[in-house]
Amino acid sequence: MTQDQKGHKWFASIYDSMTARAEKTFMRDVREEIAGGARGRVLEIGAGTGANFPYYNDQAEEVTATEPDPYMLRRARRRAEGIGRSINLHQASAEHLPFEDASFDTVVSTLVMCSVGEPLRALSEVRRVLKPSGELRMYDHVRYEHAFGAFWQDMITPVWRWVGAGCHPNRDVASFVRQAGFEFERIELSKPQPPIPPMVFVRPHIKGVARPA
Repeated sequence: MTQDQKGHKWFASIYDSMTARAEKTFMRDVREEIAGGARGRVLEIGAGTGANFPYYNDQAEEVTATEPDPYMLRRARRRAEGIGRSINLHQASAEHLPFEDASFDTVVSTLVMCSVGEPLRALSEVRRVLKPSGELRMYDHVRYEHAFGAFWQDMITPVWRWVGAGCHPNRDVASFVRQAGFEFERIELSKPQPPIPPMVFVRPHIKGVARPA
């Protein structure tokens, strides 16, 4: 059993409170675009507490979501029940998706690749379960492009991982996406977090849509 499968009880208990400000500001627009733009048979990986669930619309004909942490998954189930949305929930890691090849039209990933154990393997699994015409809709915080910021992200990562349930502030997520065999249809860099500690360490974010190359 992996650490994610064992779960992070304390982190799950404070996660929604910890992210409440972001959810009321910039994350609302992000979720409306990323989850709200999902179509057909949809898979969401790393669903967390289910923050994306209210944003899926009728274009998402069927929604399946995975989450390895049982404490997060419990909250995601409650959220799905609370909004009356039928979502097929599975306890599974992004690195080992229990689905057939080419079985989804859309995969949604928001703030996931920062914390998975093996991001390249997870993205390769995403590519496997996506139809050739499908799309990966994603959002994540990423490594600074300049050396000064990246240096401090590298320095803080061991502590950040411990406090943040495995979150890495220093990952070049876009590079992993391309290495896994995707091409970005569009990608946007933003810095929604304030340039002050501790959020300065996760300030650069990317939002994008990628397709199997």
